[in-house]
Amino acid sequence: MAKKTLRDIDVKHKRVLVRTDFNVPLSSDGSVLDNFRIKAALPTINYLKENKAKIILMSHLGRPKGKVVDKLKMDPVAKELSNLLGAPVKKLNDCIGEEVNKAIANAHYGDVLLLENLRFHKGEKENDTEFAKKLASLGDIYVDDAFATAHRIAASNVGITAFLPSVAGFLMEKEITNLTKVLTAPEHPFVAILGGAKVSDKIGVISNLMNKVEAFLIGGGMCFTFLKSKGYRIGYSLCEEDKLSTANDIMKEAEQKNIRIVLPSDIVSVGEVKQEAPAKTVDIEEIPKDGIGVDIGPKTVASFKKELSKAKTIVWNGPLGVFEIEKFAKGTYDIAEFLGELKGKTIVAGGGETVAALRKFGVDKKITHISTGGGAFLKFLEGKSLPAIEAIEDRN
Repeated sequence: MAKKTLRDIDVKHKRVLVRTDFNVPLSSDGSVLDNFRIKAALPTINYLKENKAKIILMSHLGRPKGKVVDKLKMDPVAKELSNLLGAPVKKLNDCIGEEVNKAIANAHYGDVLLLENLRFHKGEKENDTEFAKKLASLGDIYVDDAFATAHRIAASNVGITAFLPSVAGFLMEKEITNLTKVLTAPEHPFVAILGGAKVSDKIGVISNLMNKVEAFLIGGGMCFTFLKSKGYRIGYSLCEEDKLSTANDIMKEAEQKNIRIVLPSDIVSVGEVKQEAPAKTVDIEEIPKDGIGVDIGPKTVASFKKELSKAKTIVWNGPLGVFEIEKFAKGTYDIAEFLGELKGKTIVAGGGETVAALRKFGVDKKITHISTGGGAFLKFLEGKSLPAIEAIEDRN
């Protein structure tokens, strides 16, 4: 990898400031609902503990907009992390200031401290130089292990690198290595599964992958913009009217380049998007005038599986139905389960709902790489540079 990593520096008896992404969902009682991102940071934290560093972790949580919001304090994260590490994590009451400096000075090498929510300070999102300087004063070395925020410019992931030696943590390194390999040296056939609500969210990804893949499998709400552009009636299904010509252009380009775009041949249709709504599976030629498409049907699942079974490299982003409602998540789950059965393939997936589906079936352990990023994952697939990654020092 072109960027410096933890392996390139000596951390022993150093104060190491680590940007993590612990922006995790919390339950109504304030406990952590999903610890996926916290667990992803453990290799970096454990390495620093073993190598006798003072470990100062920092993250944001939610959108407090520069104000202290009690329900967005980092205490539940500290508790969950402590359970995972099997060691105490000292959570501080701020992320800068005299008390923070004192706590770090009094900490022992191997201790883990967690700063309070970075976004309680406006300077974080504004990439304020003075705020970045105050954060930097807490450490001797800066480690960026927060891939999920790498597409954002903030004081804690870009501004801070002006004041400290900066390297990638093991999670960041893993993300960059796996995603770069998929984009630059994929084994063919290469198939991309794209879902989610909007074509507009995926135009950049489609454009960048157009010369790399053999097939796009398209589901989710975005498929109806493609179907309508082909002349199908889609009822009241989600459609971006201003993207009909874009969808048409994508299909024409794919045809010219001999790339298959596999659209649904059948869908699950309802009168309203509710769990209790009566649902029926119909071929796409028979979508009711008042119908709303909420999932891919069994024929579509079969056609997707056929393509995936031939692939050597698979990238997946976006659910294939209205995933939030269990009744309409079957298509997404069927494909997730199928991917877990495939052997000898490189499979990379990212995006909250996609990851949730893979984890529900325990498939996450069988996948080559599950990204912790949503927006950052998409930007990387678009071939865009991510500011926080650019800010990390180059190895040369």
